[in-house]
Amino acid sequence: MCGIHGVVATQRPQQFPSQWLDVMATVTRHRGPDDHGGFVADNVAIGMTRLSVIDLAGGHQPISSADGSLVLVCNGEIYNYRELRQQLSGKYAFKTNSDVEVILHLYQEYGLDCLQHLNGMFAFALWDNNKQQLLLARDRLGIKPLYISQQSGYLAFATEAKAILALPGVEKAIDPQALEQYLALGYVPAPLSMFAGIRKLPVASYLLINPSGISEQQYWQPDFQQNHSRTEQQWVQAIRSQLEQSVEMQMVSDVPIGAFLSGGVDSSAVVALMSRHSKGPVKTYAIGFDTGDAGAFYNELPYAKAVASQFGTEHHEILVKPDVVSLLPKLLWHLDEPVADSAFITTFLVSEFARKDVTVILSGVGGDELFGGYRRYLGEHYLERYQQIPAFIRQKLIKPLAAMLPSDRHSGLLNTLRLGKAFIASADLAPAERYQNYMQVFSDDKRRQLLTLNQSNDWVSRTYQQSKASETLWRMFDTDRQTQLADDLLMLTDKMTMATSLECRVPFLDHQMVELAVQIPQQLVMKNGRLKHLLKESMSDLLSADILDRKKRGFGAPLGAWLKKELAALLQFFINRDTVEKRGLLHWPVIEQTLAQHFAQQEDHTDHLLALLNLEIWCRLYLDGQSAEQLTETIRASI
Repeated sequence: MCGIHGVVATQRPQQFPSQWLDVMATVTRHRGPDDHGGFVADNVAIGMTRLSVIDLAGGHQPISSADGSLVLVCNGEIYNYRELRQQLSGKYAFKTNSDVEVILHLYQEYGLDCLQHLNGMFAFALWDNNKQQLLLARDRLGIKPLYISQQSGYLAFATEAKAILALPGVEKAIDPQALEQYLALGYVPAPLSMFAGIRKLPVASYLLINPSGISEQQYWQPDFQQNHSRTEQQWVQAIRSQLEQSVEMQMVSDVPIGAFLSGGVDSSAVVALMSRHSKGPVKTYAIGFDTGDAGAFYNELPYAKAVASQFGTEHHEILVKPDVVSLLPKLLWHLDEPVADSAFITTFLVSEFARKDVTVILSGVGGDELFGGYRRYLGEHYLERYQQIPAFIRQKLIKPLAAMLPSDRHSGLLNTLRLGKAFIASADLAPAERYQNYMQVFSDDKRRQLLTLNQSNDWVSRTYQQSKASETLWRMFDTDRQTQLADDLLMLTDKMTMATSLECRVPFLDHQMVELAVQIPQQLVMKNGRLKHLLKESMSDLLSADILDRKKRGFGAPLGAWLKKELAALLQFFINRDTVEKRGLLHWPVIEQTLAQHFAQQEDHTDHLLALLNLEIWCRLYLDGQSAEQLTETIRASI
């Protein structure tokens, strides 16, 4: 695990100074505190910073082929490297015991088809000196990020955008289209990034840069062909078997390993299966809140403790209070791009906590997407029944009444009302629009009123419409896979864990697990409206009903409640008329209305306010050039 970076000439011949690799490495040192290395030749310079996980002594990068014609830097882990090494060792001489060296020899054997043989999370750069060609590739699910920027005469790449920004002459400017999408979704979808001139390589894609030019290609996508030949029980057994195989495979490590444990189904399933393959007690880490009713609503520590006790884990807990927001500047600097998702705060805190004991952590990220764990998926289940109500009653009575209901995500009743309002507001829309409505932060109308420079692009809706999945549930997953999963959840998971030099692995997103799941008939995934029905059945002999069927909680902080009380002064400091008008990106009246509705509990605007707050802090860091330390002191003085 590490950070990779480099430059390759698009106008040749060209020689790059080795100092460029030094400045790129310096800014991402947190990703790889154990080692660093670089390779410079005509037309190319590639480098890395390394967090040692496998082959601690011999896994230095860049790694080269025996004749020196191929050079590789890779961020990630190849879980099936032992099998691949065995297949290739008769033909190629291995120089190290590193997992990523197999990529070199796979490329020698199969060329670009090497990607089809890899099981892992990765972003890598492979220089082929004979062809004068650089291959950049990203894993199938986008677990590892990769940023790209085409500058005058060369292309730069890096695991984190800030490494590209460190190069001489690279401008720091906001991309208007990315800003519009950020306000729409709460994150910036690939290939956009918040920085003008810097983009993200999409999931399951590779980029080739050679004397013929630059070409990009997607190398994998799931096959959404439903398999009706299996019985429900056979699906249950297949899911259990594949998930156990994924967990066991991802436990391979030469350093201490642990697991995040929220007490939800996904993380509990990972811990339960880890305990079956661990020589000693699994180290588990949980986070909770101890402030007010909202903190109690989000607090999952009792559930996590119950699971930890059942499986005899070495369990650790951390309690969080509102003053953690003083970390926002530091965390937004690490993220590169703002997100309107409080999970990045909790992910960082529990990662920092776990890093005291372990170097590798397993997470349940991906289980909700893959097995129907989100309530927006359940909305599709109830839609047919709702639409049986006469249209005039829905439009003239139910919809206006629903709009008047209070909502707040930090109480059980008000959160139910919030979800009901969202369902009713979108029920009569076309499928792509309905999905967009579920996912959006600021609506189309609000964005038009809010933005001083209007951009229009229904990114998520277009992705939904282009999906090859025929069933609604799998079309939603396919859209999530290419957007929110990669560019929100996995992005923040990678950036926040690596901010603490902790490697996070996600067994639910083993591509073989995904390929199995997308064959399941839609009606079985959430049978009778039960979220994650098949996954729960597959774990029913290991996890209690209290864990399997308890109400879902997000892995975030109660920021909406904090912003009304403990953090109201902070919000006012960063989001006020003078600041907004001076920044010149947004119109104040829409923000003023949003604030008023949130404080009156008329609407739950947690996501809207977090989006605005994080955007302003991000602007001060990346556009204004203020340091994270300066902004942290400012925040501490205001709360």
